[in-house]
Amino acid sequence: MAVEQIPINPEILKWARSRAGYSYEDLSNQFKKLPDWEEGITMPTYRQLESLSDKLKCPIAVFFFPSPPELEPIRNSFRTLPDAEYELMPPSVRIILRKAKAMQLNLAELNQETPISKRKLLRDLQFTADTPLERIADEIRQYLNVPLREQIAWKDVSDALEHWRHIFSLNGIFVFKDAFKADEYSGFCLYDPDFPIIFLNNSNSKTRQIFTLFHELAHLIFRTSGIDKIHDGYIDYLRKDEKLVEMLCNRFASVFLVPDSKFETLIQDIEIDEQEIKNLAYVFKVSPEVVLRKFLDKGLVSQIDYESLTEGWRAQFLEFKKNRKPGGDAYYTRISYLGKDYVDLALTQYHQNRIDSLKLSDFLNIKPKHLEKFQDKFLGGGI
Repeated sequence: MAVEQIPINPEILKWARSRAGYSYEDLSNQFKKLPDWEEGITMPTYRQLESLSDKLKCPIAVFFFPSPPELEPIRNSFRTLPDAEYELMPPSVRIILRKAKAMQLNLAELNQETPISKRKLLRDLQFTADTPLERIADEIRQYLNVPLREQIAWKDVSDALEHWRHIFSLNGIFVFKDAFKADEYSGFCLYDPDFPIIFLNNSNSKTRQIFTLFHELAHLIFRTSGIDKIHDGYIDYLRKDEKLVEMLCNRFASVFLVPDSKFETLIQDIEIDEQEIKNLAYVFKVSPEVVLRKFLDKGLVSQIDYESLTEGWRAQFLEFKKNRKPGGDAYYTRISYLGKDYVDLALTQYHQNRIDSLKLSDFLNIKPKHLEKFQDKFLGGGI
């Protein structure tokens, strides 16, 4: 018996594939008849359409639209990324960029009944690009109410990252995580006057995630969206103003996380070696690379030593990742990616009968049949 083909709009299929950043070759193994589908010669079955929807991150209903929906290209959100760099961005990252847009819409909808946060850092504090970074860092630290001694007192970098995520959400900025499947990309932010968000690449080290968090905060402070990459050679190809923003974002993260006044006190009479650098990194809950960069900027280590040590540390982390065992609890992973504050917000709206189970599953990006177990995991702790 022949399997029924579904009469989708071929133009929508072309649009969805292009929007996701895939070529024919990228999808040829999974969808061998894709060229015929896009030309309208044949059509996919419903099961194949489900697979396409999942792969391209496009709702099934959209494939039946008479024409592609008029959506602002996600490219327009990232003015500080050269066109050539954007074209090289892998589909896995482009999909997460679109997911981030959806998360902003979720936050707006969850905010309709009860304000998510009465405090809004981006509303209450405003700076210009010529404001001294030390002043910006001091004012933000005071606004967040996190004295440096509290940052230093946190147990370790994992503890520090969770504290920072919670503190950001209390002040109007939600932080999400995902596996980018592209180690070169550390994270990004999407500016919005009401619902700014930051996404971190969970595949990177916790210390790198903390640095990226503050790099992206600087983008939001300067009212821009931005993407942080491990290697920042692309900055040299930016226009003057955009280059300045990227350099300011990197410097801000360093100035905030490792204030000069405390740093200079701690480095008095020490022998600068790899162990001392790691000791200082532990104090501030940052990566050794951030500390080493402070030494480089002060002329206390050479560029050759800086490059040699940083490449060695990156190689060590890559080796650690290669040997790390895969797996883990899928529910805890979902909670970690969404963040406890966002999950708590969605569940609270559900239990107050402001949203139904279908809407809740949409907000949490899990199937309705898994909601009960997901909630049990969340409320049971152990994350």
